[in-house]
Amino acid sequence: MFIKKKIFITIDGGEGSGKTTHSKLLKNYLKKKGFKVLLTREPGGNILAEKIRNIILDPELNIVPLSELFLLEAARIQHIKEQICPALEKGEIVVCDRFADSTVAYQGYGRKLNLKLINKLNLIASCGLKPILTLYLDITPSEGLNRAKKSKRDNYGDDGDRIERKSIQFHEDVRKGYLEQAKKYFKRVKIIETEEGSVKETHMLIKDIVDEVLHKCLKEY
Repeated sequence: MFIKKKIFITIDGGEGSGKTTHSKLLKNYLKKKGFKVLLTREPGGNILAEKIRNIILDPELNIVPLSELFLLEAARIQHIKEQICPALEKGEIVVCDRFADSTVAYQGYGRKLNLKLINKLNLIASCGLKPILTLYLDITPSEGLNRAKKSKRDNYGDDGDRIERKSIQFHEDVRKGYLEQAKKYFKRVKIIETEEGSVKETHMLIKDIVDEVLHKCLKEY
């Protein structure tokens, strides 16, 4: 199904919140409804951005916060130009695991970098593209980190990747950043609690929200 309106959906949240799982489930759901869908992620989505992702997550590297920010923005603009914008122009729905809200939460609230600088760089790197909907999957950092470290044990050991090894206070600050974003952009960002509900229950909530957004978008044409 070709869609004239650009539908860009992001799924965001802290470590272990279920973003990857629910991004895949949403893609499959949309494909069953007859839509063409691009599922991608940040940082990542193409050769250059995936290499940057590996650098950022490498626990052996000491990356200062500002360097980390510029690496993320470099990955983003390459991702936007090579994958996201071409797919949107072809009428595909794009579902992205993390986007600019993640940079605000992690580099702004977590790393304590200047929020005005981050917002400016996000705008430049994304070429002004903004999601029509952001699903924020909320979970307490302690529970989320336990889940995340278990899933990545084979790649990074028991302590997790470079980001997961940050203090619990860092991850609490990141969560605060997401909640502030959700409050500020309440029309776009929808909070979904993922700690208590099953994967199936969370997926049902996501489907209901996405169906409502799609109905509004298709009704406009």
